[in-house]
Amino acid sequence: MTMRRDPLIPVVAVVTDIRRDTPDVKTFRVVGLDGKKPFTTIPGQCAFLSMPGIGEALFSVTSSPTQEDYLEFSIKKCGCVTSWLHAIEVGQQITVRGPYGNGFPVDTDFVGKDLLFVAGGIGLAPLRSVINYVRHYRDRYGKVDIVYGARTKDDLVDYEEIKNEWCKEDGINVHLTIDIQQEGWDGNVGFVPNYVKELGFDTNKTVVMCGPPIMIKFTLAGLEELGFKRDQVYTTFELKMKCALGKCGRCNIGDKYVCKDGPVFRLDQMAQLPDEY
Repeated sequence: MTMRRDPLIPVVAVVTDIRRDTPDVKTFRVVGLDGKKPFTTIPGQCAFLSMPGIGEALFSVTSSPTQEDYLEFSIKKCGCVTSWLHAIEVGQQITVRGPYGNGFPVDTDFVGKDLLFVAGGIGLAPLRSVINYVRHYRDRYGKVDIVYGARTKDDLVDYEEIKNEWCKEDGINVHLTIDIQQEGWDGNVGFVPNYVKELGFDTNKTVVMCGPPIMIKFTLAGLEELGFKRDQVYTTFELKMKCALGKCGRCNIGDKYVCKDGPVFRLDQMAQLPDEY
């Protein structure tokens, strides 16, 4: 009988590739000591990366479950653990534990739907796994629109993949924007919420959104002006997760625990909870 792996117990992993995406974001590729993917995931799930004596932190898995050989994490340098990760080199051993959270309903609610992805900055990280899953099983879904913005062109995560792969696929429309005018940029200039309103999408789409809270707030208001309902919009609150096990209580909102009931929620579900998010 095969024993079920306990997600509480870290596994030792090896960093096999490090890619610099932006001045403060790197993508880390990890495998187990056996050279295989440490565990399987659902798009939108998270995992802890750690080093004894340094600390641990929770990150979204950015690689799609359809990638069978490794896990990837796109990590913004913004604290002790992330600064240490940004300083390591290929070959470094770390520990990984997970996966945690419920993930996006890619095999149920999203099937057969036209999808609109909206992301800002590092908010693309948890959505990349969903987008690449949808790309892999392209015939299961309708049209796909991706609206992605960052402060400058240099801050666009996974820009090469977006430009060379996503933008060239039939049935996928990518809309990029940056906050401020930049030499050599011939795309849209402006904030994501305004750009979403300008694009004026049909309201028959299911929306998948992630980014800074202020972006989510104003994008949601813009979508509602266009006629979208909150039960059409999904987002992830993985930044509120701490222990990821429902033990510490720090992610509690009303009668929900983000780590146990989320981090993916439909916004009409969140609207029934206290206004704490």
